[in-house]
Amino acid sequence: QAQLEESGGGSVQTGGSLRLSCAASSYPANRYSMAWFRQVPGKEREGVAVITVTGDTEYADFAKGRFTISRDTSKNALYLQMNSLKPEDTAMYFCAALRGYSTTLYPTPYNIWGQGTQVTVSS
Repeated sequence: QAQLEESGGGSVQTGGSLRLSCAASSYPANRYSMAWFRQVPGKEREGVAVITVTGDTEYADFAKGRFTISRDTSKNALYLQMNSLKPEDTAMYFCAALRGYSTTLYPTPYNIWGQGTQVTVSS
């Protein structure tokens, strides 16, 4: 069964950086569009960034200019480089995948999810 596992979360101060990783197992990740989402308690899960099977990317407005999504198909891995972090970036971050080409940042179509990694940004 396909699995995703996130890592790289942690606690940083405002202005700091983190690099999240997502390891995909049991399926060829290069056939899937993959995305990062985040969620805080009591709020809906929101899309951060997506990278398609062809390498196209889309970002949420809050992520543009600060976050970079990338993938290494040889390692079946997905990354999210986060710079200039703000307290409002504090959330649980999830990676997700769906088969085929998609640029959507809505969570519903994604059918493979990781368990999440916590990011905390202190002021």
